[in-house]
Amino acid sequence: MTSFPHLVPGKWPAKLAADRFAAMIARKSPAGCAVALLGIPDDLGVKLNNGRIGAAGAPTAVRAAFARYGNAQPASGDLPRVYDAGDIAVSDSLAETHHRVTAATGALLDAGLFPIAIGGGHDLTFPFVRAVAARFAKPTGIYFDAHLDVRETTGSGMPFRKLIEDCGVPALHLHGFRPLVNSAEHYAWFRTHGGKASPDGAPVALPKAKHLFASFDVDVLDSAHAPGVSAHNPAGWTVREAEMWVRACGASRSVRCFDLMEFNPTHDVDGRTARVVAHLLLTFLAGFAQR
Repeated sequence: MTSFPHLVPGKWPAKLAADRFAAMIARKSPAGCAVALLGIPDDLGVKLNNGRIGAAGAPTAVRAAFARYGNAQPASGDLPRVYDAGDIAVSDSLAETHHRVTAATGALLDAGLFPIAIGGGHDLTFPFVRAVAARFAKPTGIYFDAHLDVRETTGSGMPFRKLIEDCGVPALHLHGFRPLVNSAEHYAWFRTHGGKASPDGAPVALPKAKHLFASFDVDVLDSAHAPGVSAHNPAGWTVREAEMWVRACGASRSVRCFDLMEFNPTHDVDGRTARVVAHLLLTFLAGFAQR
């Protein structure tokens, strides 16, 4: 089995049907693979921001959803070969967990793999993208979230502030923003530091930049579609709205990484959110196949 730093094997169901996409995911070696899945089973950042804990279970729940959803040979066409790199070995220290995420992501990039992270608190986007920014200078951010996540305090609400302050990210493009649950102070900071919040229904068009990173917080979706999140959204997007943007991110050669964060299986209903996350990940891969 190929080894990358700070990783332990991901947990999959004991039996995987041969006709499911999950059976096509490599687990022993990344040879021949273009994409790597990285589980980040940590929600300490959510706890620090007084959110609903449980997102630490996201990587395992998504793997279980893949065992039941997604065809090995979909009518949409072939998907890229995917390697499951495993899960980050989480520390009791948030800073140490962040260090491990950056180190593991960097190793995947150095191996020529496109990293997709599944978490976990949204603070984990910071160390994930930090590794990308070290190799692709000053990436512009596009993210899908009901919240700005530019808090000055440590926790799940701070990743994009840290990426601007510590990693040279020059601009942020936010979709799904809900003004009623964000402070005027944070919105002013966002606007004065290269942030732009697009209105719902905006045409699907990614920023024109050499390097982009894309982050999807599952709470951008309406709670009717995705009840299993750290902070549920009573006025969010439909899955159909989201998948158009996710497919575009997958198809863009400028996008250097992608993550799906804040899925919380503790609060899921009938595996509904887990299947939505699996669907969006497959949608990204379908876009990636167009590169």
